[in-house]
Amino acid sequence: MISASHLTKDYGTVVAVRDVSFEVGRGEVVGFLGPNGAGKSTTLRILAGFLGATSGQVSIAGHDVTREPLLAREKLGYMPEAAPLYPEMRVREYLSFRAAIKRVPRKQRRSRVDQAMEQAGVRDMADTLILHLSKGYRQRVGLADALVAAPPLLILDEPTAGLDPNQIREVRKLVRELGKTHTILLSTHILSEVETTCDRALVIDRGKLVAEGTLAELTRLGKSKTLQAELSDPERRAEAALAGMPGVVTLRRGDPSDTLYLDLAAEAVAADVAQEVARRCVNAGIGVRSLVPSKTTLEEVFSALTEAEPPAPAAPTTPAANPGAPPEAPKASTNGDAG
Repeated sequence: MISASHLTKDYGTVVAVRDVSFEVGRGEVVGFLGPNGAGKSTTLRILAGFLGATSGQVSIAGHDVTREPLLAREKLGYMPEAAPLYPEMRVREYLSFRAAIKRVPRKQRRSRVDQAMEQAGVRDMADTLILHLSKGYRQRVGLADALVAAPPLLILDEPTAGLDPNQIREVRKLVRELGKTHTILLSTHILSEVETTCDRALVIDRGKLVAEGTLAELTRLGKSKTLQAELSDPERRAEAALAGMPGVVTLRRGDPSDTLYLDLAAEAVAADVAQEVARRCVNAGIGVRSLVPSKTTLEEVFSALTEAEPPAPAAPTTPAANPGAPPEAPKASTNGDAG
């Protein structure tokens, strides 16, 4: 459904997206994960046809975004982080207006608008001025806008940004429901959002795609280097019995105190260390209830993949006729959309 090949976008001296390539298959719900400023929104705007790439190619449902822009846009609905709505219009009025812009046939507009409002959960607000809607409902109207032309692909940029916890849960539930009938590319920097809504994830950092795969595959990228030992050690003799063990960097007590954590050296094999721990504990008369490597979380993998680099020395300040733009392109202020 989406094919991006060697996408690069630079603003003079600042490169926002660097040689990014990936694919999203029909029916997938894929998270586009990265810290703030990583290049997520820039990439999504290129995919939606709102922003031209410096180099590279994008096709949507087999249509090149540059050579066949209208055909490509007909296949997708794009919801930017700050959906540009007309506050003086009522919800139904606004969606009917947007359906006309998106070339929905006149005979189908009313039914499409009703269907989009139903899917986005705003039908009870159909006659309410957008000005009077809460932030959560405005996000839903933006989603209904993306749905009104019945596209097979949805590109959602930070759909839960600025919402309260209850609204976030509602939007995530809605995305999961839409994932049953649509292909979805969901941009976020919130790990729990990816875990609860997505089948697969792409991780971008400083404009580069640094990892991709299912959530299980991404979690396996982090190799646990901590061994958790549950001991029967009322006299706290384990530290002495395990002192100087090869492959162990530090020993530390957990809570409860019968839990001991062994931080391993990079070259250590957890299974070999566990075997030696068991042998030493048995010889010292210390009971061993369990020995397991601590599980690596998606948060730990994300942190390792996007760990901040030390800042580069500042360049001398010189006057410039055309200063570089920031990594993230300015958000569209008009009410254009991707079909």
